[in-house]
Amino acid sequence: METIPFQNAQPDTPSSSYATFKTVGAVFAALVTWIFVATVLNLALRASWPHYHEAETAFNFTFAMKLARLVLGATSSLGAGFVASWISRGRMKAATLTGIVLLGLFIPNNYLLWDKFPVWYHLTFLVSLLPLTLLGAALNRRTCRKAP
Repeated sequence: METIPFQNAQPDTPSSSYATFKTVGAVFAALVTWIFVATVLNLALRASWPHYHEAETAFNFTFAMKLARLVLGATSSLGAGFVASWISRGRMKAATLTGIVLLGLFIPNNYLLWDKFPVWYHLTFLVSLLPLTLLGAALNRRTCRKAP
């Protein structure tokens, strides 16, 4: 017997094509959300931080700039997980798939940029993608439980 985590959740039915399309749509929307949030925050960094844009084009970031970029990625991952969970009505499957897809997209990119950033930066970014995406989904589930 399947436990429904909160009032508005619907049980997953593996044979349901509707559930599959909803999960795929949730993952796609979550990826778009990740890109949107990252772009907006990156533009804000460029506008508010003197010399950030020059450092970005030359990959010559200060320690503080690297931390800001990690916060940008973390915020984007939280937002993506939140959206995946929201669209899929609290199903963690969509958020998990989003985190896995993000890893699949960013591992090759980080490999190409391996010599541009220190190892701790790459590991922090990559290792945090899935947990932060799941945390964003959990935050959505928590807010859904509080809603009447």
